[in-house]
Amino acid sequence: MDLDEIATGLYALPPAEFTAARDERVRAAKQAGDVPLAQAIGRLRKPTVSAWALNRLAHEQPGELDELLEVGERLREAWRAHDADALAELTRRRAKATGRLSRLIRERSGLSSTAAAEVDQTLDAAVVDAEAAEQVRRGHLAKPLSYSGFAPAPIPREQVRRAKDKPSEEETRQAEERKAREREEAESAYTEWRDMLAQAVQAHEERADKVARLTQKLDKARKKLAEAQQRLEVARREERLARQRLERM
Repeated sequence: MDLDEIATGLYALPPAEFTAARDERVRAAKQAGDVPLAQAIGRLRKPTVSAWALNRLAHEQPGELDELLEVGERLREAWRAHDADALAELTRRRAKATGRLSRLIRERSGLSSTAAAEVDQTLDAAVVDAEAAEQVRRGHLAKPLSYSGFAPAPIPREQVRRAKDKPSEEETRQAEERKAREREEAESAYTEWRDMLAQAVQAHEERADKVARLTQKLDKARKKLAEAQQRLEVARREERLARQRLERM
């Protein structure tokens, strides 16, 4: 089995199982005497949750990615050709395909809002960058991808304006859903920390009262100890004097 096959199997696993499975593959390669393969496997990095969710889709349902990656390829061609009409149509198809895949991945993998945003970011990168598209297709991602460059070729301002249509209903719905999820998570976090704060305040007040009571008792005990020490010194002095008088008789 070569590195590509091994990587495919490892990156299809949930992140929690990745490290142990990778280390087992490293040991197996070493036992087989293939040190270079063992070293290459050892360099494979554990995927983030968002990367794993995309890898899972690529391995289990590769056809689901085909439409978006095809749209991305045609969109790059339209950029190079300055085809504004194609850009407008493909931009709408891109939004629809991205939204569908994003929902599918979230439903299958139960992602947090942060991981879901990383999935969307990676899908966007796969649309505008051919290398990113190939990485997503192979399903060997260890972390989310991003694209910060420019379109493959400059597009006249008028064509850009025509391509940038107003947000589609799908984009608007996605934005509203994302905002609702983020607000729900924020409210949940606030409620949790508010309750924890109340508990912490109560615990602090109880312990402060206990410390105050113990301090008061300690002060009294120290005072009594000082009095006892004084009586002890007087008793020792008087006992010594009495003994000396007795010895002189």
